[in-house]
Amino acid sequence: MTFQIGIGPNNRKSAYFDATVAEGVACFSVYNHMFIPAHFGDPEGEYDALMNGVAMWDVAAQRQVDLSGPDAARLIQYLTTRDMSNTRIGQGRYVPMCDHQGRLINDPVLLMLAQDRYWLSIADSDIALWASAIAAERGWDVTVAEPDVSPLAVQGPKAEAVITALFGDWVRDLRYFGFKQTQLGDIPLVLARSGWSKQGGFEMYLQDSSRGGELWAKVKAAGAPFGIRPGAPNDVERIESGLVSYGADGRLQTNPCTPYDIGLGKLVDLETPDDFIGKEALRRIADEGTQRERSGFVIAGAPLTGAAHSISVLDDKGQPRGVLSDYVYSKRFEANIGVGMIASDAKQASLHVVIGDEARKVTLRSLPFES
Repeated sequence: MTFQIGIGPNNRKSAYFDATVAEGVACFSVYNHMFIPAHFGDPEGEYDALMNGVAMWDVAAQRQVDLSGPDAARLIQYLTTRDMSNTRIGQGRYVPMCDHQGRLINDPVLLMLAQDRYWLSIADSDIALWASAIAAERGWDVTVAEPDVSPLAVQGPKAEAVITALFGDWVRDLRYFGFKQTQLGDIPLVLARSGWSKQGGFEMYLQDSSRGGELWAKVKAAGAPFGIRPGAPNDVERIESGLVSYGADGRLQTNPCTPYDIGLGKLVDLETPDDFIGKEALRRIADEGTQRERSGFVIAGAPLTGAAHSISVLDDKGQPRGVLSDYVYSKRFEANIGVGMIASDAKQASLHVVIGDEARKVTLRSLPFES
């Protein structure tokens, strides 16, 4: 059956939309109510560029939530599960966020721009609404807004060479998750060593969306000697690397999970003296122990084309014992591999999934996948 998905004006275009169309983008997805490129017609070539060369990605759908004002730090601490007291200006941190029941609702990267200003670089859920409601209910003096910020990523082993060609040798001194307010010519941006891959790279947080096409062209020109090509966050690399993706691996509405379920328990600081949303619930969960664990999966059978949605992992009696949230065929490992969660008492069980009408045996693997 052939069908189309209608996308209307409720889905926004990014600052780089016209540039990606000119580059021949072949498929879009929707993330944070925005178009985000899924691939440019050659996913295998884009994977190779990420693993062995360099790629540029429009990730402007990674929206920022700006928290500014005297109580900004207070709000940040209350929203996140980590102790934020030692966070420094110019430092980014991976900060899970939970609801009052301890269920994960986002896993953003936090950027501390000033003592009274932070950005939350969010995954796919409406955190600006959550943060503004919490701040108002608490009566805190903080403004919550979405700024004009559009990340553009450069990822892969040659990413540092491209960024150095653009900005100079000082970028080599940026630590992982470190960032700096700077300019490219007169284009204002924040440059961070971060990104949606394990292959190393940078993100340019453009602060003037009208300059998106111009920034894209500058990066493309600087990257040409290194073979840069357009691409998108790559599902194969993500699964091979075991990276968590809120929305794909767990979502409050469809597969609610706690940080302990999804492998982020080490980022829950229960000993911090400050309160945070979900702290008491997470303390109970930590004391009782989680009933699910994040795992890698190897799926038997012919190569799979990829997941359209998560599927249940079944035991030999047909009972659900886990969730296979995303899967791909990996040429690197010559196998169908996936990520998901499995019941803690089912790790020794005989397990399978049903894809189409076919039952396929699955075996568990630790993450990240290794040769």
